[in-house]
This record gives sequence, C-alpha cells and structure tokens, in this order.
Amino acid sequence: MVDDDEKTPEIPGDPKSGKAEDINLSSQDDVDAIWKEALEEQASAKEHAEKAKFDPLTADKKNETTHSLDVILDIPVSLSMEVGKTTISIRNLLQLNQGSVVELDRLAGEPLDVMVNGTLIAHGEVVVVNDKFGIRLTSVMSAEERIKKLSAEPHF
Repeated sequence: MVDDDEKTPEIPGDPKSGKAEDINLSSQDDVDAIWKEALEEQASAKEHAEKAKFDPLTADKKNETTHSLDVILDIPVSLSMEVGKTTISIRNLLQLNQGSVVELDRLAGEPLDVMVNGTLIAHGEVVVVNDKFGIRLTSVMSAEERIKKLSAEPHF
C-alpha cells in the first residue's frame, strides 16, 4: 500500500519537469528511479502500438506494381565483369610496378563474373566485337537466386 505522502521522486534534468538542471546521480535511488520511469514509459508505448494493416493483394494491385516499375526502368546501373581477385599485403602492393604480374584466384578459361552495382547476376566469356571487348552470357542467375544472395551478404 502506498502512502499519500509518498511521491514519485523528481528526476533532476527531466525534460518533463521543465528544469534545465544537470542530472545528479548521487545515489542508487536516483538511478533506480530513472530506470523505473524509462521502463514504464517503454511498457506504455508497447501497449499503444498497433499492427500494420495492409490491403490484400489483388490482380489490379499487381498491375499497378508493374506500371510503377516503369518509373525505374531508365535508371542507369553499373555493369562490370570480374576477371578474378586476390588479397595482397600493403607492402606487396607498394612494390608493384610496370611489368609486375599479380596472380588471381580464377583459372584461365573460367567464365567471368558479371556484376550489376557489385552484385553477381551472371557468368560469361570474353568476346571481341568490332575491335572492342564484349561478353557472351553463359549463365544468368534467377531472380530468386539473386535475392537469396543479397540477403546473405553482409551490409556495412
């Protein structure tokens, strides 16, 4: 039972109190009071939270999604081919000069990785078209494979 004389301790520096004092944590009771108020506020916020409600996906909504994709179809992306890669120390990197050979992790004749904005989407082989390099795609990853790969990669 709580006495009427007992009041919730005032927290110095509490924005609700309107005072601009610095918080003084001179005792464990002050710390406990701050934690108690924060936990009560958090519990109160959870009680008032509502689940998001979405309209069911219908055929009409699906067509709207397809039309909205038209907006992004002209956005440029970076397409690159990766011959191979390696890891070297900074010491060895600084020793590189004209004529140096760096061994890569890929065997000669293996297909190249085709990357879009740094994400692997296909494999292919180098071809020459009108004195310019090109790539002939030998395998293309399905959309499901690309999504799985994206979700497995760490994001920094």
